Amino acid sequence: QVRLVESGGGLVQAGGSLRLSCAASERIPGIHMMAWHRQAQGQQRELVASIRGSDDTNYADSVKGRFTISRDNAKNTVDLQMNSLKSEDTGVYYCYVYSWQRGTQYWGQGTQVTVSS
Repeated sequence: QVRLVESGGGLVQAGGSLRLSCAASERIPGIHMMAWHRQAQGQQRELVASIRGSDDTNYADSVKGRFTISRDNAKNTVDLQMNSLKSEDTGVYYCYVYSWQRGTQYWGQGTQVTVSS
């Protein structure tokens, strides 16, 4: 059973930075997309950033220019560098991977990010 394990969440002041990392417990063949989603309390889960291949990236309007997603295909890892954090970035961040070869999506357990104003 593949597990995605996130790390790097925590408490930070507004304007600060955090880097989230996600690693798969085993190699996932045929990865089509890796992404980060987040869910604020009482809100629906939303896509924050996604990456296809090595450089085809997509960002939510609210994080453009502040967040950067990157991946290491050899290691099956995906990172999210978050700069200039705002209180509205607070939430649980989830790692997501979709394998076209397996026709399966995987979710991490989530990591809490709290930005104090």
